[in-house]
Amino acid sequence: MSAAAAWSYTAKATLWPLLSRGDWSGARTFGPPVTFDCDYSAESIRLTDDKGVEFATRELVFTERADVKQGDMLLVGQSTLADPVAAGAFEVRAVNRWGDTLDRAADDFRIAT
Repeated sequence: MSAAAAWSYTAKATLWPLLSRGDWSGARTFGPPVTFDCDYSAESIRLTDDKGVEFATRELVFTERADVKQGDMLLVGQSTLADPVAAGAFEVRAVNRWGDTLDRAADDFRIAT
């Protein structure tokens, strides 16, 4: 973790990675919950996802965690529930990456739900 991230990412978030989506039913299967360090903002802005679909954000989460992808479920806070919907998580709609400008230890990511 970079020095800036250690200083600024003091909140926790929980991620449920999307493992699969049923071809016929569309049912989604998620991996177990994983908690990580972050910062966040409950800001509503217009963004576009990887498919070019415009949406309004619910939350923006800032982290060095590089494996978050569109379709995963994310909750600001900690949870051990296996079901992300029951935990109150939101679907990840877009992930933006930018360089660590201070010590180049790890890139930073903005995750939009």
